[in-house]
Amino acid sequence: MLLRLAYLTVTNAFAALRLLPMSDRDKDVEILALRHQVTVLERQLGADRVKFAPADRVFLSALLAPLPREVVRRLRLLVRPETVLRWHRDPMRQRHARLCRPKRPGHPCTARSIRFLILRLVRENPSWGYRRVHGELAALGIKVAASTVREILKAEGIDPAPDRTATTWAGFLRSQANALLACDFIETVTLTGQRQYILAVIEHATRRVRVLGTTAHPTAHWAGQAARNLAMDLEDAGATVNYLIRDRDAKFPALFDQILSDAGIQVVPCGIRIPRMNSIMERWVPTCRRELLDRTLIWNERHLRQALREFEHHYNTHRPHQAMNQAAPLRAVPEPITDPGPIARLDIRRHDRPGRTIHEYRHAA
Repeated sequence: MLLRLAYLTVTNAFAALRLLPMSDRDKDVEILALRHQVTVLERQLGADRVKFAPADRVFLSALLAPLPREVVRRLRLLVRPETVLRWHRDPMRQRHARLCRPKRPGHPCTARSIRFLILRLVRENPSWGYRRVHGELAALGIKVAASTVREILKAEGIDPAPDRTATTWAGFLRSQANALLACDFIETVTLTGQRQYILAVIEHATRRVRVLGTTAHPTAHWAGQAARNLAMDLEDAGATVNYLIRDRDAKFPALFDQILSDAGIQVVPCGIRIPRMNSIMERWVPTCRRELLDRTLIWNERHLRQALREFEHHYNTHRPHQAMNQAAPLRAVPEPITDPGPIARLDIRRHDRPGRTIHEYRHAA
């Protein structure tokens, strides 16, 4: 132990002599560097290898970079002086490379208008692949690579053309709306306990509703006469209808289909337990119940016909429809009022339909 103590005394004496020519600044830097190394060692006690975090490297390189290389070599560092200098050079190189890097490497981005046009073509033509879209763009004089079209479709999550050609019932009904009718029977009960059956038809394109009649006994003769009235009404209105969708209710006799077929209208029965095939009519039925039948006490068949006539007129001429941008089947949306002026000048009056269950609001004359 005495020999070890003598050795330490001699080595530290020579170390003190080495510190004499050093300036106070260099001594302070050395002290800070050694202290930071002690902190790193304390943080990693028991580790097999000392690892310097990026923050440690930046701190040591910034602290020791101003010193001369021979001074750095004399310091008792856990790493070589070349490593400290490399830590100092790497951030500078990265910063220089970042500043000199071009702002838009590679091909320029496709114009937003072209991207919107590509997505529109695919949306309106589900069977078109990216090469067919590329060809249509070329025909329009728009120069863009086919691979660019493919990447745009891929980035938007659009499947390839074979996966987009499957036609859903919703898409089929939208594409064939101008030539489609839908009909259904609605049941209700009067105050006398008599069950009434209402036959109504709706146009897919305009959402116009026609109530063909109501009866307590929907016989084949009655249904056939309702079909004749429908065919004559469509002919007088100049409507071109090719198909009529109905469910498989037994109240639709073969005579009903035969009369419409003679008028050039093909009857398409819905699939078993597939109400989505007649979705528009199925949606109108609860509307009629919620806004009329559930809120009106029906005395008899005559009263029911009068109430249905009023509701049909209200539905076709006043009630807004979301599918038609809030327009009614027989009424367009008026021009918006941009400057209504004082509230007192906005005079809105309420008009009640018979029974006071249906309210319509209009500007005062």
